[in-house]
Amino acid sequence: MFSHVMVGSNDIERSKRFYDAVLGVLGAGEPLRNQNATGHTRLFYRHQGNTFCVVQPINNEPACPANGGTVGFQCQSPEQVQAFHDTAVANGGQSIEEPPGLRDAGGLGSLYLAYVRDPDGNKLCALYRMPKPAA
Repeated sequence: MFSHVMVGSNDIERSKRFYDAVLGVLGAGEPLRNQNATGHTRLFYRHQGNTFCVVQPINNEPACPANGGTVGFQCQSPEQVQAFHDTAVANGGQSIEEPPGLRDAGGLGSLYLAYVRDPDGNKLCALYRMPKPAA
C-alpha cells in the first residue's frame, strides 16, 4: 500500500545518528544520502522492501511533527521492541505514553508496543503482534 514514509528534520546529521542507531536494531543499514534539486538533504533507509525517509523541509520552514501522526515499525519480537525503545532513548529520543509492554488491542489481538519521539518530535511506535493462543 505504501511506497515510503517521510519525516522532516531540523538537524539532518542529528537525525542520521538517531536513525542509524534505531533502525539498525531492525536490521536497516546505512541510508542513501541524496540532495534534491533545491539542495535539501534527504536520507533514504531501505529494508525488507520498505523505505523510510528523513528530509530537510524543501519550503525552508522548520520541520514539525504531525499532530496525531505516528510512524509504526514492525518488530520480530518483544525483545526487539524493547531494544528499539532503549536505543531510541539512548540516542536522543524520548520515551512517551506507557512504558514498553503488552497491550490488548481488542479484536486486533495482543500487541507488544513502545512509543518514542525522535529528536525532532516525530512519534514512533515499535510494534510486535503477539501470536494468537492455540484454541
